[in-house]
Amino acid sequence: MKKVALFAFNGDFMCFIHVLLNGLDMKEKGYEVKIIIEGSATKLIPELAKEGTPMFNLYRKAKEQGLVAGVCRACSGKMDTLESAKNEGIPILDDMSGHPGMSRYLEEGYQVITF
Repeated sequence: MKKVALFAFNGDFMCFIHVLLNGLDMKEKGYEVKIIIEGSATKLIPELAKEGTPMFNLYRKAKEQGLVAGVCRACSGKMDTLESAKNEGIPILDDMSGHPGMSRYLEEGYQVITF
């Protein structure tokens, strides 16, 4: 099975929508997919979770399918969205000095792609 870890750093909605679309597409095609929300992308969490916003349905679908592996503790803290992430039930990742490390995914056989 192909395994892909999508690290979303970019906080632009147009960029993040491609993370969701690609993640869902890969999952549908049999890939094991993990989406890790990092950097300025962590600021999107409150909007993603708001019903009626443009990405709500894609985000919910990705979350329901278990694609959202977690969010960066340090960056969501800096962007003031850590509580939103916790309220959404998104795992908080901090294994690399407060950030999610890529090495763990590489060691588990994932191809790492950054957005």
